[in-house]
Amino acid sequence: MMAATAAGWGRAGTRWALAPWQTPWLLLVLVAVAAAEQQVPLVLWSSDRHLWAPVADAHEGHITSDMQLCNYLEPALTVGPRNVVLFLQDKLSIEDFTAYGGVFGNKQDSAFSNLENALNLAPSSLVLPAVDWYAASTLTTYLQEKLGASPLHVDLATLRELKLNSSLPALLLFRLPYTESSGLMAPREVLTGNDEVIGQVLSTLQAEDVPYTAALTAVRPSRVARDITLVSGGLGRQLLQKNSMPVTTHPPVIYNDTDPKILFWAQNFSVSYMGKWEDLTKSTFGIQDLNMTGSFWNDTDARLSLTYEQLFSAPTVTFTFVMTNRFYPVSARHWFTMERLEVHSNGSVVYFNMSQATAPSIYSFHCEYVSTLSGNGEILVPRVQPSHWHIHLWDFQMQAFNVTNGQFSYASDCASFFSPGIWMGLLTSLFMLFIFTYGLHMILSLKTMDRFDDHKGPAICLTQIV
Repeated sequence: MMAATAAGWGRAGTRWALAPWQTPWLLLVLVAVAAAEQQVPLVLWSSDRHLWAPVADAHEGHITSDMQLCNYLEPALTVGPRNVVLFLQDKLSIEDFTAYGGVFGNKQDSAFSNLENALNLAPSSLVLPAVDWYAASTLTTYLQEKLGASPLHVDLATLRELKLNSSLPALLLFRLPYTESSGLMAPREVLTGNDEVIGQVLSTLQAEDVPYTAALTAVRPSRVARDITLVSGGLGRQLLQKNSMPVTTHPPVIYNDTDPKILFWAQNFSVSYMGKWEDLTKSTFGIQDLNMTGSFWNDTDARLSLTYEQLFSAPTVTFTFVMTNRFYPVSARHWFTMERLEVHSNGSVVYFNMSQATAPSIYSFHCEYVSTLSGNGEILVPRVQPSHWHIHLWDFQMQAFNVTNGQFSYASDCASFFSPGIWMGLLTSLFMLFIFTYGLHMILSLKTMDRFDDHKGPAICLTQIV
């Protein structure tokens, strides 16, 4: 409102008019600013294990889309408990956790003590700090369609009277209020009351031994003003903060044939079969007796086979990376390509194409995500869809040729140089340059009149002829 007023009026009552080409840009800026603020956090936890794969820390400002949210919810709704509890707050933002969470680990000062305790004790949990507002607003409808059950608007009194059955789907909806106030204590008291409701609901479900999956989100975001003077050193984000512990590093997998030939490393290596996830990171890296039977190497072909015992109730499961090294006359150099990933289990083989994982043979190949999950690129694609197997490699790096001293060479990354953000910036800059050039051309084309009418000249006299 203030910006619009300033744009419409100037000093001393002089009116400033917006040019016609300025109006669309102003609207676009306002829409972009409004859309940037339409995001809410989403917290998921369940009484079942292995419902969600480890989620890598997204880049700063990443907003979970509706498709990504559906992929996160799919395991919980497919193989998880049939009882889903949705805590839907009127307003909630990431700043609420920052301002009203426990300061420096002090849970007594936190307005989310029960929620924090539930996340710490839950066998499976997932925290999404920023979810698209539209995706969160349609969450109730999505859960209703997936569960095939209408939402029940309940409170604590009606919850104790319900007889939940673990085999029958049920969607319980709890509406939690949120009020804004100029003071800091009013929102804290409301959030504390909502947290007590969450704690009582979870206690009731645990007392009745009912398996469940719970979610906390909001209808729309809130705006919270932080009061830095309350805490010495400022307010710290406790519930949704990143772990302050250093990221654990582990040595890569090395296949030796008289000397190191194949190197494989990932920050996280997780696999899923029939919706059940297993983290193989600790079973793969830093293991002296890792079973690599079936691996081999020569100048043109390489295979890295990793065998695990008693995985997903199978005696053995083998993951085989198949790589080739070919000379291409166009580039006048050798390139190595990861042809496919094979999963051998119970006498059957599942193939995943990885032909986009390629690099010059003197380099290693690196990619932030090599996954079958949608939204993480199309590098790992199953040949037969849908597939019961899902594989997620985070911070993946592989080198199968020209390994020197058992160390990775310079990495050729899968990320393209011209990202969507760069293209948007270039196109916007070109469009603005076109407008500037066109306006400058119009200004330079202005010309003054070469003749002026002199209204002060002598009057014309006409003589009357009789």
